[in-house]
Formats: sequence, C-alpha cells, structure tokens
Amino acid sequence: MPPRQRLSPADRRAQLLATAARLFAARPYDEVLMEDVAEQAGVSRALLYRHFPSKRDLFAALYREAAGQLLAKTRFDPADTLVEQLVEGLDAHIEYFAENRNTVLAANRVLAGDRLIQTIIADELDALRERLLGVLPLTDDATRAAVSGVLKSWLVFVQVLCVDWLTEKTCTRTELRDVCVGAVVGALRPLLAEDPAPEWPH
Repeated sequence: MPPRQRLSPADRRAQLLATAARLFAARPYDEVLMEDVAEQAGVSRALLYRHFPSKRDLFAALYREAAGQLLAKTRFDPADTLVEQLVEGLDAHIEYFAENRNTVLAANRVLAGDRLIQTIIADELDALRERLLGVLPLTDDATRAAVSGVLKSWLVFVQVLCVDWLTEKTCTRTELRDVCVGAVVGALRPLLAEDPAPEWPH
C-alpha cells in the first residue's frame, strides 16, 4: 500500500474517484473490489467506505463525474455548423467510450437495471437534447416538439450503437461517428424549413 497522504475531504474524494476510474476502466465491474480501490489509493477500507458506502455508490459518483466532463466537452455554438458541433461531441464521447470500455459496459449492461445509474445516463442525454434544441432553427412550438422527440430517440440510438460497437467493432471510429451524424441529419431534414446540414450529402 502506498504511503498515506493527508488530504482535505474534497481532495480525498477526488483521489478515490481517480483511482476508481483507473480500476473500472481496466477491469470488468465484477472484478473491481472496494479493497482494491482502497489499496491502490493508499487508504484504509474504513476511510473509503466513509466516502462511498458501497461499490455501486462509488461507481455512480464516478459515472456522474464522467458524464459532466463529457457535457463540458460537448459544446454547441451557433457560430459553427451543426455537423461540426455533432462531430466534435461524438468524437469526445466515442473517445471516452473506447478508452473506458469496461466502465461504459458496466453502466449500460451490468448495471442496466440500476435506477441511479440509468438516471445519470438519462440526465446527460436530456442535457444534450436541450443543447441541440438551442442551436437548431426551430420556427414554432410544434416543430420544437417534433424535433425534440426525434433527438430523444436518436440519442438512445447513438448510445445503443456505441455500446454494441464496444462489444464488436464492426466499423472504424470515423464510420461509427458518421453513421450517427447521418442518422440525425436525415431524421431532422423533413421537420425543418431549412436544411440543418446543407454540406452533408443527401
């Protein structure tokens, strides 16, 4: 066990989450033990459990933090084209998924029935949908409602497709991203008065 350091509660929590992030990324969820996290962090199990009462609580805190970081990397700026913004956001998500395969599979498969984990995922998807609605040319409430429904379904499609891709990489990252972009552009075109992505092929 590494020598124990004196840290503030906030710094200790951050250290524990960083340690957990490495372990959950490296191993399947069931193979990560709280004892391993404590040992790697150089703390007692009692201290770890004071911050996180269970492995599920630790994982939830980690995944909530990751979702927040991905939202921060997914900017939507009306000055850029829709495709540019989609590409940037999807690249950030796919990169995280690829680098943290075991973590993503744990959240979407192992813990698929866990209400807390699924709420974290749903909250991120809702935030992404609201950001997209904010940069699309929506002329009235009816159009907004229709587009919102399409975006909600598209985000779930992207989530499922990317998780499946982690299990069996049937295409490249670029192809995966472009499938996702093409799907939403094609779905939005019939609903909007102006083409949301004139540079994207029909």
